[in-house]
Amino acid sequence: MRYLLLVHHNEDMFSKIPEEERKAMLSESIQLCHQLHGTRQYVHASPLQPEATATVVRVRGGKPMVIDGPFMETKEQLAGYFLVDAKDREEAIRIAEQVPGARIGTVEVRPIREISGLPNE
Repeated sequence: MRYLLLVHHNEDMFSKIPEEERKAMLSESIQLCHQLHGTRQYVHASPLQPEATATVVRVRGGKPMVIDGPFMETKEQLAGYFLVDAKDREEAIRIAEQVPGARIGTVEVRPIREISGLPNE
């Protein structure tokens, strides 16, 4: 089963972490991806650009509304994700515990709903 691990942390606090420590966290995340690839659990992962680069799109009454910036004010922002194959929720949680972002924020573990008819199936 596939799980999406959503990494959230406070961007302001993250920017105050020394550059060397941030680079070490990125390196650790890349190593985790290689480890998961070796066990055939890796599907995809990526950090996200800062929240200020976000664009929100809503369609109401057939009319699109495009808004620059974050969807809502929160203490933690979506910082990145890992898409993994895990045999069950417990295994996905064990993977999430290894994500460096869990030490400075949170990692939300969400199962992916499998549906048919999508491209690349």
